Amino acid sequence: MSAVIDAIAIGQAPDVRDILAAVTPGGGKSLLPVIAAARLLAAGLIDRVCWIVPRDSLRLQAEEAFADPAWRATLNHGLAIRAADNAPDPSRGLAGYVTTYQAVAAAPDLHLIEFRRHRMLLVVDEVHHLPSLADMDPATAAAADPDDLASAWSRAILPLFECAAIRLLLSGTLERADGKSILWLPYRRGPRARTREVELDAPGWAVVGYSRAQALLERAVLPVTFGALDGEASWRDETGTDVGPHRLAGGFPQETTRPALFTALRTGFAEALLREAFLAIRNLRAARRRARGLPEGEPAPGLGKLLVVAPDQAMARHYLNVVRGWVPAAQGEIVAQLATSDMPRAHETLAAFRMRPDPSILITVAMAYEGLDVPEVAVVAALTHIRSRPWLEQMCARATRVDPHGGPYDTQRALVFHPDDPLFGQFRRRMETEQGTLARRPKASHVQGTLPDWLLDQLPPLKDGITPLASNALALRFSTLRPGPELAMHRPEREESQSELLEVPSVAERRLRARLGEMVATQAVEDEAGRAGMRGAVAGPGLYHRYNAALKRVSGNRSRAEMTLAELEAAIGWLERNRLSEHLHMLDEDARYAWVARQRGEWKPPVGRVGRR
Repeated sequence: MSAVIDAIAIGQAPDVRDILAAVTPGGGKSLLPVIAAARLLAAGLIDRVCWIVPRDSLRLQAEEAFADPAWRATLNHGLAIRAADNAPDPSRGLAGYVTTYQAVAAAPDLHLIEFRRHRMLLVVDEVHHLPSLADMDPATAAAADPDDLASAWSRAILPLFECAAIRLLLSGTLERADGKSILWLPYRRGPRARTREVELDAPGWAVVGYSRAQALLERAVLPVTFGALDGEASWRDETGTDVGPHRLAGGFPQETTRPALFTALRTGFAEALLREAFLAIRNLRAARRRARGLPEGEPAPGLGKLLVVAPDQAMARHYLNVVRGWVPAAQGEIVAQLATSDMPRAHETLAAFRMRPDPSILITVAMAYEGLDVPEVAVVAALTHIRSRPWLEQMCARATRVDPHGGPYDTQRALVFHPDDPLFGQFRRRMETEQGTLARRPKASHVQGTLPDWLLDQLPPLKDGITPLASNALALRFSTLRPGPELAMHRPEREESQSELLEVPSVAERRLRARLGEMVATQAVEDEAGRAGMRGAVAGPGLYHRYNAALKRVSGNRSRAEMTLAELEAAIGWLERNRLSEHLHMLDEDARYAWVARQRGEWKPPVGRVGRR
């Protein structure tokens, strides 16, 4: 990646404006935008960075990548980007901003204005979420769904592709579950009928690959050990007939495979698999405590964590209650937490799981499977019925990151517990043997697109007309994933993991806005009590809002929500030296505050207007 960016920066690759980074999940692709931005900004080829991620929980991680002190020292940069909402001036004087697919689709003109004002480096994370559009890819026209949300994302983001000075596309997998091609990527005819493959040597493109084999060789990711649990299940079908028991395991998928899996994930089998994962993480944490001489119960990083991926929200809540029943009552709510899309504080829970020793167990549905960077995750309980390769590969990769606090590399491993069904076996074989760059032309009769992964946890399960009755676990076997095929060329030099991150811009903005609010409220409370020697009587309950309005006037009519970091710091410095009570005259000509001014006996009609006293 460094060589490609350097070649562009010094003019050796004048035609290259598109960079595709195909990096195995867990291989460190979040560092590539930092490398690109630092070199291209220094060379004067871009003015700003716009990094688009598939979900809100990944925005903070993008900010942290730029704030990482180790990479700041290595790349000799002082750049920062902020997690922006759809408010004007998203960069706020910084090197750029990070936003989401949904935010761009909600306000496409706002982002397009930024791209027309500045030469932008566009970074699209997990670009495989964006399907090609029918007018760009006639082969998918018959299967196009105008109401498909992912297609709406593509339509909103496509103008940003066209206006960007340089584009960096990131993905851990170069295929979509629905077989459609990916937006903007170049394709050519594939080796098999009705397939296309990514054209890795297309003109104007530079492809940087990093395969599992390379990552394992360089000890950049951990090998994966799968714990496959067999079982049997019984259910009642749509006609009311009792079916089973049927085994989960088998050489090939049968008509009973999916209903058996559906039943197993909602009855006794699921609790048995969850118990195996729970015991594995408990034993791992105990062993690491002993190796480090830590007393029982003392929080510490690097002990290992468990990620549980449930089939739906109802089962996620059930799994949470089951897990909490296995730990002392006083620790249950601390040790195990739930994060689903219907929870108002789900992103805070995800952040705590990433950055704090506790919680050590997180139960989720689809929110945390892709892009969640928690090196401490050592065990995954795959209690999901989804069997698409990209989805499962991303889920398994949550445990393959090397934990800098987890001890020597040779003592770490990624352990994934899953039902031993033939569909999961097919995923394993495909991940080990296929390149993953093909796109199959959708059939003309196929009009129902695959739902975006981030929506999966918001939908009720597809019950297929069956009623789960019972299931039980039979046998557990372990196997280790072999490296897959090579796609890569080279990757950036791997650096030591950081210990502490700098405060990222969005967090600093929230802190400074809260500090401003506290200072305004403090002055208002003091002045209500007559401590500042205000003229006239006590001003009434609206003083806090008038003080905020006065501060806005002093700050050049910029609200706290619009201020840059420098402006927020300047406003705090001003408040430390001044009293807002002495600047309320700035509101005298504002009709919204005229009544209050009249009560204080200080109001004067604006010049050229007739007012009433």
